[in-house]
Amino acid sequence: MLRSNHFYVQRCVPNHEGLPRWAAMLAALLFVAATASAQAHDTWIQASPRLVRPDDVVHVDLFLGNHGNEHRDFKIAGKLGSLEGVQVGVIGPDGRKTDLVPDMVDLGYAPKEGFWTARFVPATAGLHCVAHYREGVRHGAMGFKGSKAYFLASESLDSPAKLEATILEPLGHPLELVLESHPVLGCGPGKPIVVRLLLNGQPLTDQVVSFIPRGATLAEGFDPNHERKTDVDGRCSYTPKEGNLVLVVAHHVDPEQKGEGYEKASYAATLVLDVPQRCPCCAE
Repeated sequence: MLRSNHFYVQRCVPNHEGLPRWAAMLAALLFVAATASAQAHDTWIQASPRLVRPDDVVHVDLFLGNHGNEHRDFKIAGKLGSLEGVQVGVIGPDGRKTDLVPDMVDLGYAPKEGFWTARFVPATAGLHCVAHYREGVRHGAMGFKGSKAYFLASESLDSPAKLEATILEPLGHPLELVLESHPVLGCGPGKPIVVRLLLNGQPLTDQVVSFIPRGATLAEGFDPNHERKTDVDGRCSYTPKEGNLVLVVAHHVDPEQKGEGYEKASYAATLVLDVPQRCPCCAE
C-alpha cells in the first residue's frame, strides 16, 4: 500500500500592515479566493504507453488540475512546488513496489508550469499499477488525495495475454476508485468501465463520479453523458464511445471531521484510463 503518515502543514497569513483599510480588505479577499482555489487543486497520474514489452520504457507523469472547483477537465492548473510528502510508485504483478519519487524530474521552466515525470522499465510481464498519494493540512482543511493508472507488460503486443479474471484489490487510499473492469484488456469503445468508490474501505453511496474524456467539455451541474451516481455498493459504470484518455474523478467533503489545524476533511480520488480505439484482445 502506497501510503504515508507524513503531514505537511502550511499556514499562510497575509501581511497587511501599513495598507489603507480598503486596500487591506481587498488584499484579504484576494487571499481567501487564492487559498480556496489552491485547496481545490487535484493531482492525477498518467502512464504511457498502456501496452509494452518487458524491458521497455514507460513514462509516468504527475499533473495538477483544478477538478475540485468543478472544472472537470484535463487542463493543467499549475504544478506541485515540490515532492516533499508525495508518493509515486509502481506496484508490479508480483506486488513488489518501486518508488519513483527519487527519479522524478521537473519538465517546467517556471515554478508553476509543466509537470513532474519519471521513466520506469518493467522487468516482468503482467499488469502494473502506478499509484500516487499525498495528504496533509492546508488552508484549514485536511486533504487526502489518491490517484492511479495502469499499464500492461506483455511479451506480444499483437496478441497480449488473454483476459484474466483477476480482481484488482484496493490500495487503501482513504477515498479510492477501484476498477472492476480490466484497465487494458477488454477495454475500448463500447466496453463498459466499471468502478467502485470506497471511503475508508467502505462503499460510498449516491456519490457523483465524473468520467472525463480528454478534450471534452462537461455540462454545468450534473452531466448525464459523462457522470454517474454510485449505487448502494458504491458501483457505477461508463461506456466510452471512442478511444481517448479518460479521467475518472470523485470527491467527498466531511465538514464534521476536525482536528489540529483543520476544520474539515477533503477527499479526492482520480483514475486515468488510456482507452484504445481498438480493443487489444477482442476478436471484433
